[in-house]
Amino acid sequence: MTASFKPVSVAIGDLTAHPANVRSNSPETYDSENIAHLKASIAVLGLLQPLLVQKIDGKYAVLAGGRRHAALKELVADKAAKGVTAKTKVDCRLVPEDCDVTTALSLAENITQAPMNAIDEFEAFARMMEVDGQTPETIAKTFGTTVAAVKGRLRYGLIHPDIRAAARAKAITLDTMKAFAEHPSQEVQKEVFEALTTEDSYLQAYTVRQALKSRGVQVSDDIGAFVRADYEARGGAVAADLLEEHSVLEDAALVETILLEKLGVAAEEARAKMGFAWADAMIRYDYATMAEYGRVYPGPVEPDEAVQKRVDEITAELEKLQREMEDEGLEDDAYNALYERVDALEDEARDLQEAYSADDLARAGVVASWSSGQVTLHVGLVRPEDKQEASRSPSGNQTGKDEPDPSEITYPVSLAEDLKTERAMALGAAMALQPEATLDLTLFKLVSDVLGSGMNVTQAIKVEARKEYRSHAKMDDIDGTSLEQAAAAHDALDLSWLDDTRAPADQFAAFRALEAGEKAKLVAYATASTTQSCFARDPRRDSLMHDFEIEIMPDIRAHWTPNAALFNRFKKAWLLKILGEDLGLAQEAVTLASSSKKEIVAFCDKLFAEPFATLTYAQRAAVAAWCPPMMQTVGSATDEAPTVETSEPDTDVAKAA
Repeated sequence: MTASFKPVSVAIGDLTAHPANVRSNSPETYDSENIAHLKASIAVLGLLQPLLVQKIDGKYAVLAGGRRHAALKELVADKAAKGVTAKTKVDCRLVPEDCDVTTALSLAENITQAPMNAIDEFEAFARMMEVDGQTPETIAKTFGTTVAAVKGRLRYGLIHPDIRAAARAKAITLDTMKAFAEHPSQEVQKEVFEALTTEDSYLQAYTVRQALKSRGVQVSDDIGAFVRADYEARGGAVAADLLEEHSVLEDAALVETILLEKLGVAAEEARAKMGFAWADAMIRYDYATMAEYGRVYPGPVEPDEAVQKRVDEITAELEKLQREMEDEGLEDDAYNALYERVDALEDEARDLQEAYSADDLARAGVVASWSSGQVTLHVGLVRPEDKQEASRSPSGNQTGKDEPDPSEITYPVSLAEDLKTERAMALGAAMALQPEATLDLTLFKLVSDVLGSGMNVTQAIKVEARKEYRSHAKMDDIDGTSLEQAAAAHDALDLSWLDDTRAPADQFAAFRALEAGEKAKLVAYATASTTQSCFARDPRRDSLMHDFEIEIMPDIRAHWTPNAALFNRFKKAWLLKILGEDLGLAQEAVTLASSSKKEIVAFCDKLFAEPFATLTYAQRAAVAAWCPPMMQTVGSATDEAPTVETSEPDTDVAKAA
């Protein structure tokens, strides 16, 4: 039948749509973005396949080839397209006017052409470059796509022939074949392929990528980018890829050597700046080995007049920046800029108000490691052989094996003070909810202070009948559980005796007439209102309140939940560490690493408000229990907590560079 279709040349302006074209009811098919590559191809190569047309009312209606027709019309309208006008003629095949199978012809044209095999496409792109002398730029122009997209296809077409043959034979999947493009050397690809296929196991893309990592480091990898300049300066071999970011530094040993050297330089710079005794470097921080090390911490120092003036300036600027960051309409870039400024100011304020003792500096050191794509400094470490000589640090913590594992989280002064306030509020709520125990504590303190040795049994509560004033930078934003619990306890009090129109003697008489349980509630609420800003008690300094807090508040999370107000004041690196290490959400931490801090805060806020259904039992338990360690009462957190007398928070971790 097709042989009877007469070839004709028809001007583009004389072409029109055919009502029997099977795509006529899908106008989106002809949208510019859907025919861009076709337009580009016709502009460079011409119309490779004739249109099937039928003459209707003096016009040539396009029965098959509607997308080519749409691309031709766009070329006519495109003033940048040279040599294509409405009078330009294109090759067509003419269907007789009396043909009664026009719909069948249009359908056959569209469905009888098999889609191109993906590997054929990849190899065709490679041949265009290797045989036809094309460049990625000219190929991209021909097919109306990006240079990067072309290079991606070229890379797959240049994978070792044996691996492509295995994909054609369906011995491996297409995704597994693509994984071999992670290394541009066909020799390396072949070696890895043969090594992996000798095992009687299903070859996966992940396995291939992991195996190729041992054969070099991509220049786009964080370590590759960090060492590349030094690596190339030393003549390290580079396997070039069509896509620059996939080029590979092949000498893995040289990469590791340079990385250790650069980490050593960073550690030495930190040592010299901070005055420590020694510096060391390791590629990955070995927590098992470093558990034998002790740690010293900076303690508060009395600022002179000039320093205090600068601290006051920083405090004022931080308050201003915090107000600006509360604007919900703030763009991410602007928010991140403010966040970085806040970080810098808080670090400056901390450095102005804290210092290591001379003894601690003389025995402690700095270790630099590579973590989360950057140099991380672990400061104040004490080697095992020096731990016996280590004295108590200014913060009240002992260096030694019992110290917490190194971490990157430190608490700025302002945040630590606010966390103390929140903990005091939670403790007050717990005391108000357990009136009998609190009544006993109050009466015991009163009589002990008078009848005892003259020393207060605890400074943790005030029973001078003055309510403790609690200041907080973010009082309106913090979790309100403890406030709601305290309010509920207040509403349950019998205040009928407290009538200002009565004389004190009458009030006292009415008070004495109350039932014992009602009196206990009143005393408990009043005492609870005196709780001072605090962290977990040091049992050596206040054993009474240490044990009492364990009894009435074994879990602070019953009275307080971390929320956005807290997470907003954490650095992005801290949040990722908490997610990955404390909560066991390592994959989520990796995924969120490229997100803005604002997005991570929102994720954490939602996670703690209602733990996700997809969490494992262990993850759910970790989320339900987590709080800053010095706020919890029992368990290991008690031993790690700073003492109540310390006005500055302990920095139980090293600062990330």
